[in-house]
Amino acid sequence: MKFGVIVFPGSNCDDDMVHVLGDVMGQDVVKLWHKNTDLPDVDCVVLPGGFSYGDYVRAGAIAQFSPIMKPVKAFAEAGGFVFGVCNGFQILCESHLLPGILLRNANQQFICSNVWLKPQTNNSPVTADLDLNAALKIPIAHAEGRFYAEERTLDQLEANDQVLFRYCSPEGEINAGANPNGALRNIAGICNARRNVFGMMPHPERAAEAVLGNTDGRGLFESLVAAVAASC
Repeated sequence: MKFGVIVFPGSNCDDDMVHVLGDVMGQDVVKLWHKNTDLPDVDCVVLPGGFSYGDYVRAGAIAQFSPIMKPVKAFAEAGGFVFGVCNGFQILCESHLLPGILLRNANQQFICSNVWLKPQTNNSPVTADLDLNAALKIPIAHAEGRFYAEERTLDQLEANDQVLFRYCSPEGEINAGANPNGALRNIAGICNARRNVFGMMPHPERAAEAVLGNTDGRGLFESLVAAVAASC
């Protein structure tokens, strides 16, 4: 299996993602430059966190026009796995590979802290092996993480079981007090209807090995690797 991690101008979590996929999970991984006009032979494309193009206009709004996004869209349309974290999630929404959009945090400030997530479904590549009754402590670091969509889209996401994570309390309670950025319905991550494109604002790669004092994010990568392997 081979994973490809895209590097945009302003990406700063690409090496973290390459490290976790390669050194922690033992997978073959390559970096993909944003100006590439085609994809190498990869089984999963990852859009990492950072501040692509300085987050000018809106986070991810310029990156969606990078040359590599055209083959990424074709890859996704053909059923390939595409995973976006933080800025990667923003880019996927701006590219309309995922519904909704990420707006400025409700407090209008950059937030960098640990939050708690409640997995909502096992029906996705990154949540297949997660315990739906266990809250996960995963870091966030964003200024535009407030998930927003019109009510009809939100209802469709709910009905189609496309909500992957919601912000919750350490005890797993989903409430307004546990919502760090004002995301509608406490949504922290979603997937598309085909379940091959998925994104989330929190950073599981920053909580995937014991040396960091937190391995709550490792289960997401274990689920992803297993799903990719099953598709090959």
